[in-house]
Amino acid sequence: MNVGIIGAGGIAQKLHLPQIAEMPDMKVTHLSGRKESRLRLLAERFDVPKWSTDHRDLLADDTLDGVIIGLPHPLHVPVGLEALAAGKHLLMQKPLCGDLGEADQFVQAVEGSDRTVLAMPHFAPEIYQSRGLIQQGVLGKPSGAHCRTSHGGPEVYYAEVRDGFEETGEDLWFFDAQQASVGALFDMGVYAVAALVAALGSVQSVMGQVATLDKPTELEDTATLILRFASGAIGTAETGWCDPARTWQFRAHGTRGKITIPGQDGAAMTRWEPGSYTREDIPPVPHAVDAAHASRGNVHEHWLQCIREGRQPELSHAWAARHVTEILLAGLESSRTGRRVDIRSSADPGE
Repeated sequence: MNVGIIGAGGIAQKLHLPQIAEMPDMKVTHLSGRKESRLRLLAERFDVPKWSTDHRDLLADDTLDGVIIGLPHPLHVPVGLEALAAGKHLLMQKPLCGDLGEADQFVQAVEGSDRTVLAMPHFAPEIYQSRGLIQQGVLGKPSGAHCRTSHGGPEVYYAEVRDGFEETGEDLWFFDAQQASVGALFDMGVYAVAALVAALGSVQSVMGQVATLDKPTELEDTATLILRFASGAIGTAETGWCDPARTWQFRAHGTRGKITIPGQDGAAMTRWEPGSYTREDIPPVPHAVDAAHASRGNVHEHWLQCIREGRQPELSHAWAARHVTEILLAGLESSRTGRRVDIRSSADPGE
Protein backbone atom coordinates (compact mmCIF):
# COMPACT_ATOMS: atom_id res chain seq x y z
CA MET A 1 0.00 0.00 0.00
CA ASN A 2 1.43 3.36 -1.05
CA VAL A 3 0.58 6.25 1.28
CA GLY A 4 1.30 9.95 1.41
CA ILE A 5 1.66 12.10 4.51
CA ILE A 6 0.35 15.67 4.53
CA GLY A 7 2.15 17.56 7.27
CA ALA A 8 5.91 17.18 7.68
CA GLY A 9 5.95 17.95 11.40
CA GLY A 10 6.64 16.26 14.68
CA ILE A 11 4.01 13.53 14.45
CA ALA A 12 5.21 12.48 11.00
CA GLN A 13 8.80 12.38 12.22
CA LYS A 14 8.15 10.62 15.54
CA LEU A 15 5.22 8.29 14.74
CA HIS A 16 4.09 7.77 11.18
CA LEU A 17 7.33 7.49 9.26
CA PRO A 18 9.23 5.27 11.75
CA GLN A 19 6.32 2.87 12.21
CA ILE A 20 5.58 2.53 8.50
CA ALA A 21 9.29 2.01 7.77
CA GLU A 22 9.01 -1.27 9.73
CA MET A 23 5.97 -2.50 7.79
CA PRO A 24 6.58 -4.71 4.73
CA ASP A 25 3.11 -4.04 3.27
CA MET A 26 3.03 -0.24 3.49
CA LYS A 27 5.34 2.44 2.12
CA VAL A 28 5.36 6.24 2.28
CA THR A 29 5.98 7.43 -1.28
CA HIS A 30 4.98 11.09 -1.06
CA LEU A 31 5.35 13.83 1.57
CA SER A 32 3.82 17.29 1.70
CA GLY A 33 4.54 20.17 4.07
CA ARG A 34 5.35 23.87 4.38
CA LYS A 35 9.10 23.66 5.00
CA GLU A 36 11.40 22.40 2.27
CA SER A 37 14.18 21.75 4.79
CA ARG A 38 12.00 19.34 6.73
CA LEU A 39 10.72 17.63 3.59
CA ARG A 40 14.24 17.08 2.28
CA LEU A 41 15.45 15.72 5.61
CA LEU A 42 12.53 13.32 6.08
CA ALA A 43 12.59 12.17 2.45
CA GLU A 44 16.29 11.32 2.76
CA ARG A 45 16.03 9.74 6.22
CA PHE A 46 13.05 7.53 5.36
CA ASP A 47 13.69 6.97 1.64
CA VAL A 48 10.59 8.80 0.41
CA PRO A 49 10.85 9.35 -3.36
CA LYS A 50 8.49 12.34 -3.75
CA TRP A 51 7.81 15.51 -1.78
CA SER A 52 6.00 18.78 -2.39
CA THR A 53 5.10 21.98 -0.57
CA ASP A 54 1.61 21.80 -2.13
CA HIS A 55 -0.61 19.04 -0.75
CA ARG A 56 -2.65 19.09 -3.94
CA ASP A 57 0.30 17.55 -5.75
CA LEU A 58 0.10 14.64 -3.33
CA LEU A 59 -3.66 14.23 -3.71
CA ALA A 60 -3.31 14.18 -7.48
CA ASP A 61 -0.85 11.27 -7.30
CA ASP A 62 -2.78 8.28 -8.66
CA THR A 63 -0.21 5.85 -7.25
CA LEU A 64 -1.29 6.67 -3.69
CA ASP A 65 -3.84 4.40 -2.01
CA GLY A 66 -4.13 6.33 1.23
CA VAL A 67 -3.30 9.62 2.92
CA ILE A 68 -2.30 10.45 6.48
CA ILE A 69 -3.27 13.92 7.74
CA GLY A 70 -0.64 15.18 10.17
CA LEU A 71 -1.32 18.91 10.00
CA PRO A 72 -2.18 21.30 12.87
CA HIS A 73 -5.68 20.35 13.95
CA PRO A 74 -7.58 23.37 12.52
CA LEU A 75 -6.54 22.06 9.08
CA HIS A 76 -7.47 18.41 9.61
CA VAL A 77 -11.01 18.40 8.24
CA PRO A 78 -10.60 20.75 5.23
CA VAL A 79 -7.70 18.73 3.86
CA GLY A 80 -9.27 15.43 4.93
CA LEU A 81 -12.34 16.28 2.84
CA GLU A 82 -10.08 16.92 -0.14
CA ALA A 83 -8.43 13.54 0.37
CA LEU A 84 -11.77 11.73 0.46
CA ALA A 85 -12.88 13.60 -2.66
CA ALA A 86 -9.68 12.38 -4.33
CA GLY A 87 -10.64 8.79 -3.50
CA LYS A 88 -7.99 8.10 -0.88
CA HIS A 89 -8.27 5.99 2.23
CA LEU A 90 -7.68 8.28 5.17
CA LEU A 91 -5.89 8.28 8.52
CA MET A 92 -6.73 11.40 10.55
CA GLN A 93 -4.55 12.61 13.39
CA LYS A 94 -6.21 13.62 16.63
CA PRO A 95 -8.11 15.74 17.53
CA LEU A 96 -10.49 15.66 14.57
CA CYS A 97 -11.20 19.40 14.80
CA GLY A 98 -12.42 22.13 17.13
CA ASP A 99 -15.68 22.93 15.34
CA LEU A 100 -18.82 20.79 15.48
CA GLY A 101 -20.02 21.96 12.08
CA GLU A 102 -16.77 20.71 10.55
CA ALA A 103 -17.15 17.41 12.42
CA ASP A 104 -20.68 16.98 11.00
CA GLN A 105 -19.40 17.77 7.51
CA PHE A 106 -16.65 15.20 7.90
CA VAL A 107 -19.03 12.45 9.02
CA GLN A 108 -21.31 13.19 6.08
CA ALA A 109 -18.38 12.88 3.70
CA VAL A 110 -17.34 9.55 5.22
CA GLU A 111 -20.91 8.25 4.99
CA GLY A 112 -20.93 9.21 1.30
CA SER A 113 -17.63 7.45 0.58
CA ASP A 114 -16.51 3.84 0.30
CA ARG A 115 -13.06 4.68 1.71
CA THR A 116 -11.77 3.43 5.07
CA VAL A 117 -11.24 6.28 7.53
CA LEU A 118 -9.33 5.79 10.78
CA ALA A 119 -9.72 8.78 13.09
CA MET A 120 -7.24 8.71 15.95
CA PRO A 121 -6.75 8.09 18.86
CA HIS A 122 -5.78 4.46 18.33
CA PHE A 123 -6.43 2.32 21.41
CA ALA A 124 -4.25 -0.03 23.41
CA PRO A 125 -5.47 -3.63 23.74
CA GLU A 126 -6.38 -2.97 27.38
CA ILE A 127 -9.09 -0.51 26.27
CA TYR A 128 -10.58 -3.08 23.88
CA GLN A 129 -10.44 -5.63 26.68
CA SER A 130 -12.11 -3.22 29.11
CA ARG A 131 -14.91 -2.60 26.63
CA GLY A 132 -15.43 -6.34 26.26
CA LEU A 133 -15.51 -7.01 30.01
CA ILE A 134 -17.98 -4.17 30.56
CA GLN A 135 -20.26 -5.34 27.75
CA GLN A 136 -20.12 -8.93 29.05
CA GLY A 137 -21.28 -7.74 32.47
CA VAL A 138 -18.12 -8.88 34.25
CA LEU A 139 -18.10 -5.63 36.25
CA GLY A 140 -21.83 -5.76 36.87
CA LYS A 141 -23.69 -2.51 36.27
CA PRO A 142 -21.17 0.22 35.34
CA SER A 143 -21.19 2.94 37.97
CA GLY A 144 -18.18 5.14 37.31
CA ALA A 145 -14.94 5.60 35.41
CA HIS A 146 -11.90 7.84 35.33
CA CYS A 147 -9.12 8.56 32.86
CA ARG A 148 -6.24 11.03 33.08
CA THR A 149 -3.87 11.78 30.20
CA SER A 150 -1.41 14.61 30.80
CA HIS A 151 2.20 15.65 30.26
CA GLY A 152 4.59 18.56 30.73
CA GLY A 153 3.37 20.57 27.76
CA PRO A 154 3.90 20.93 24.02
CA GLU A 155 7.21 22.72 24.55
CA VAL A 156 8.62 19.51 26.07
CA TYR A 157 7.33 17.44 23.17
CA TYR A 158 8.64 19.92 20.63
CA ALA A 159 12.13 19.99 22.12
CA GLU A 160 12.59 16.47 20.75
CA VAL A 161 10.89 17.41 17.49
CA ARG A 162 13.36 20.25 16.96
CA ASP A 163 16.24 17.91 17.73
CA GLY A 164 14.94 15.47 15.15
CA PHE A 165 14.80 18.20 12.52
CA GLU A 166 18.11 19.71 13.63
CA GLU A 167 16.35 23.02 14.29
CA THR A 168 16.76 25.64 17.01
CA GLY A 169 13.65 27.82 16.59
CA GLU A 170 11.29 28.60 19.44
CA ASP A 171 8.07 28.98 17.43
CA LEU A 172 5.34 26.90 19.11
CA TRP A 173 1.94 27.12 17.46
CA PHE A 174 0.24 25.13 20.24
CA PHE A 175 0.29 28.21 22.50
CA ASP A 176 -1.05 30.55 19.81
CA ALA A 177 -4.84 30.82 20.10
CA GLN A 178 -5.08 32.01 16.49
CA GLN A 179 -3.20 29.00 15.09
CA ALA A 180 -4.29 26.28 17.51
CA SER A 181 -7.82 27.53 18.42
CA VAL A 182 -8.04 25.03 21.32
CA GLY A 183 -5.66 24.07 24.10
CA ALA A 184 -4.75 21.17 26.36
CA LEU A 185 -8.29 19.78 26.52
CA PHE A 186 -8.22 19.00 22.80
CA ASP A 187 -4.49 18.24 22.58
CA MET A 188 -4.23 15.77 25.49
CA GLY A 189 -7.76 15.48 26.85
CA VAL A 190 -8.88 13.87 23.61
CA TYR A 191 -7.04 10.71 24.69
CA ALA A 192 -8.84 10.52 28.04
CA VAL A 193 -12.31 11.25 26.65
CA ALA A 194 -11.86 8.92 23.67
CA ALA A 195 -10.69 6.05 25.92
CA LEU A 196 -13.69 6.50 28.22
CA VAL A 197 -16.10 6.58 25.27
CA ALA A 198 -14.43 3.54 23.71
CA ALA A 199 -14.79 1.52 26.91
CA LEU A 200 -18.14 2.75 28.27
CA GLY A 201 -20.01 4.06 25.23
CA SER A 202 -21.74 7.30 24.37
CA VAL A 203 -21.99 10.33 26.65
CA GLN A 204 -25.25 12.18 27.25
CA SER A 205 -24.10 15.29 29.12
CA VAL A 206 -20.97 17.12 30.27
CA MET A 207 -19.90 19.50 32.98
CA GLY A 208 -16.42 20.99 32.80
CA GLN A 209 -13.85 23.23 34.39
CA VAL A 210 -10.75 24.50 32.60
CA ALA A 211 -7.94 26.80 33.73
CA THR A 212 -4.67 28.34 32.60
CA LEU A 213 -2.24 27.79 35.45
CA ASP A 214 1.30 27.88 34.11
CA LYS A 215 1.72 28.10 30.34
CA PRO A 216 2.21 31.31 28.28
CA THR A 217 -1.11 31.08 26.46
CA GLU A 218 -4.69 32.30 26.47
CA LEU A 219 -5.77 28.70 25.98
CA GLU A 220 -6.46 26.26 28.81
CA ASP A 221 -3.54 24.21 30.12
CA THR A 222 -5.59 22.19 32.66
CA ALA A 223 -9.08 20.66 32.44
CA THR A 224 -11.47 18.25 34.14
CA LEU A 225 -14.77 17.02 32.70
CA ILE A 226 -17.62 15.17 34.42
CA LEU A 227 -19.36 12.86 31.95
CA ARG A 228 -22.75 11.19 32.28
CA PHE A 229 -22.86 8.14 30.03
CA ALA A 230 -25.93 6.75 28.30
CA SER A 231 -25.63 3.73 30.63
CA GLY A 232 -26.15 6.02 33.63
CA ALA A 233 -22.54 5.74 34.80
CA ILE A 234 -20.65 8.91 35.72
CA GLY A 235 -17.03 9.42 34.71
CA THR A 236 -14.28 12.01 34.95
CA ALA A 237 -11.69 12.93 32.35
CA GLU A 238 -8.62 14.86 33.51
CA THR A 239 -5.90 16.36 31.37
CA GLY A 240 -3.30 19.09 31.21
CA TRP A 241 0.03 20.47 30.10
CA CYS A 242 1.24 20.99 33.70
CA ASP A 243 2.23 17.42 34.57
CA PRO A 244 5.92 16.88 33.70
CA ALA A 245 5.84 13.56 35.60
CA ARG A 246 3.33 12.42 32.93
CA THR A 247 0.19 10.42 33.63
CA TRP A 248 -1.85 7.77 31.83
CA GLN A 249 -4.41 6.18 34.15
CA PHE A 250 -7.74 4.47 33.50
CA ARG A 251 -10.30 2.98 35.89
CA ALA A 252 -13.78 1.57 35.39
CA HIS A 253 -16.03 0.63 38.32
CA GLY A 254 -19.16 -1.47 38.54
CA THR A 255 -21.40 -3.29 41.00
CA ARG A 256 -19.33 -6.51 40.71
CA GLY A 257 -15.79 -5.19 40.42
CA LYS A 258 -13.42 -2.75 38.77
CA ILE A 259 -10.61 -2.45 36.23
CA THR A 260 -7.38 -0.51 36.70
CA ILE A 261 -4.88 0.40 33.98
CA PRO A 262 -1.94 0.20 34.64
CA GLY A 263 -2.56 -2.78 36.86
CA GLN A 264 -1.12 -3.94 40.15
CA ASP A 265 2.47 -5.17 40.61
CA GLY A 266 3.56 -4.40 37.06
CA ALA A 267 0.56 -5.90 35.29
CA ALA A 268 -0.67 -3.94 32.28
CA MET A 269 -4.22 -4.36 33.54
CA THR A 270 -5.89 -5.70 36.70
CA ARG A 271 -9.48 -6.77 37.29
CA TRP A 272 -10.63 -6.56 40.89
CA GLU A 273 -13.55 -8.50 42.34
CA PRO A 274 -15.08 -7.99 45.78
CA GLY A 275 -13.66 -10.12 48.57
CA SER A 276 -17.09 -9.79 50.16
CA TYR A 277 -20.35 -8.04 49.36
CA THR A 278 -21.26 -7.78 53.03
CA ARG A 279 -18.02 -7.24 54.99
CA GLU A 280 -15.95 -4.04 54.73
CA ASP A 281 -12.71 -5.48 56.16
CA ILE A 282 -12.28 -8.26 53.58
CA PRO A 283 -10.04 -6.84 50.82
CA PRO A 284 -10.88 -7.04 47.11
CA VAL A 285 -9.20 -9.75 45.05
CA PRO A 286 -6.94 -8.71 42.15
CA HIS A 287 -6.59 -10.67 38.90
CA ALA A 288 -3.94 -9.74 36.34
CA VAL A 289 -5.49 -9.58 32.87
CA ASP A 290 -3.58 -10.40 29.71
CA ALA A 291 -5.12 -8.27 26.96
CA ALA A 292 -2.57 -9.09 24.23
CA HIS A 293 -5.17 -11.03 22.24
CA ALA A 294 -7.24 -7.82 21.94
CA SER A 295 -4.45 -5.90 20.18
CA ARG A 296 -5.14 -4.37 16.77
CA GLY A 297 -1.41 -3.81 16.21
CA ASN A 298 -0.08 -0.31 15.79
CA VAL A 299 -2.29 2.35 14.25
CA HIS A 300 -0.98 1.79 10.71
CA GLU A 301 -1.38 -1.98 10.96
CA HIS A 302 -4.97 -1.51 12.14
CA TRP A 303 -5.71 0.93 9.31
CA LEU A 304 -4.28 -1.46 6.73
CA GLN A 305 -6.26 -4.41 8.10
CA CYS A 306 -9.51 -2.42 7.97
CA ILE A 307 -8.77 -1.36 4.37
CA ARG A 308 -8.12 -4.98 3.37
CA GLU A 309 -11.40 -6.04 4.96
CA GLY A 310 -13.33 -3.14 3.40
CA ARG A 311 -14.64 -1.76 6.69
CA GLN A 312 -14.34 1.09 9.16
CA PRO A 313 -12.38 0.63 12.42
CA GLU A 314 -14.44 -0.68 15.36
CA LEU A 315 -13.71 2.25 17.67
CA SER A 316 -11.42 4.76 15.94
CA HIS A 317 -13.94 5.91 13.36
CA ALA A 318 -15.44 9.19 12.20
CA TRP A 319 -18.63 8.95 14.30
CA ALA A 320 -16.68 8.46 17.53
CA ALA A 321 -14.34 11.31 16.58
CA ARG A 322 -17.33 13.64 16.09
CA HIS A 323 -18.81 12.50 19.42
CA VAL A 324 -15.54 13.17 21.24
CA THR A 325 -15.28 16.58 19.54
CA GLU A 326 -18.75 17.50 20.80
CA ILE A 327 -17.85 16.36 24.33
CA LEU A 328 -14.68 18.47 24.37
CA LEU A 329 -16.51 21.53 23.05
CA ALA A 330 -19.23 20.97 25.65
CA GLY A 331 -16.56 20.93 28.35
CA LEU A 332 -15.32 24.35 27.25
CA GLU A 333 -18.88 25.70 27.08
CA SER A 334 -19.72 24.34 30.51
CA SER A 335 -16.61 25.94 31.99
CA ARG A 336 -17.69 29.30 30.54
CA THR A 337 -21.32 29.10 31.62
CA GLY A 338 -21.19 26.96 34.75
CA ARG A 339 -23.98 24.78 33.33
CA ARG A 340 -24.32 21.18 32.24
CA VAL A 341 -24.32 20.75 28.45
CA ASP A 342 -26.29 17.99 26.72
CA ILE A 343 -24.69 15.95 23.91
CA ARG A 344 -26.71 15.25 20.78
CA SER A 345 -24.37 12.94 18.84
CA SER A 346 -23.58 9.26 19.43
CA ALA A 347 -20.34 7.29 19.28
CA ASP A 348 -22.13 4.61 17.26
CA PRO A 349 -21.98 4.67 13.45
CA GLY A 350 -25.21 5.71 11.79
CA GLU A 351 -26.77 7.23 14.91
